[in-house]
Amino acid sequence: MIKDSCISVIYQKEKNIGSVEFQVSSFTTKINKLTLHLELYKKDFSSQKGLRKILGKRQRLLIYFSKKNKKRYKELMSELDIREIKTR
Repeated sequence: MIKDSCISVIYQKEKNIGSVEFQVSSFTTKINKLTLHLELYKKDFSSQKGLRKILGKRQRLLIYFSKKNKKRYKELMSELDIREIKTR
């Protein structure tokens, strides 16, 4: 349900499911689900590996988006409640 509402909000703004904003929001919902799963099942190492992969993909997308559109990047970070990333 949360994923659907988040996706619908960004989809209505962009009308493009391939946009960086949509991908970041999709990764964020996956990360939240995996985090909840790992709180229950601490020894699920394959899920931990998947979580690290998704975190890396989202980080790379956010670095790209921060360089491309700084204003919209800040808005997206506050909408999704994500901490600021440190660029290299």
